[in-house]
Amino acid sequence: MIDLKTRAKKLKSDIPAVFIALRKKETPVIAKLFAGITIGYALSPIDFIPDFIPVIGLLDDIILLPILVAITIKLIPKEVFQQCRIEAENLWRKGKPKRWYFAIPILLLWIILILLVIKINQS
Repeated sequence: MIDLKTRAKKLKSDIPAVFIALRKKETPVIAKLFAGITIGYALSPIDFIPDFIPVIGLLDDIILLPILVAITIKLIPKEVFQQCRIEAENLWRKGKPKRWYFAIPILLLWIILILLVIKINQS
């Protein structure tokens, strides 16, 4: 069984490779869709489940992100993803880029959920 440290290191190297695969023309459209969701979630400063919520807040990063990465990798042809892994080795050595617009989909989802809760409570 792979220990948590090894998994985290693998995940840290797979996310940049997924990012590179997103831009490759050889990557199928469905894989690009999942890659966009995965990268957006990984880079978003807003989590689907906020980290301040005890236990569950951290579990989404431990469970949801690896699941998204695994699904995305399965959808990308192996030879394309191997090439992306090689290219990714030097991509994020300085740390992950922080861009506010990656938070937009998560923020929109939270706004929709809040509006639905308000609407349900008013009924």
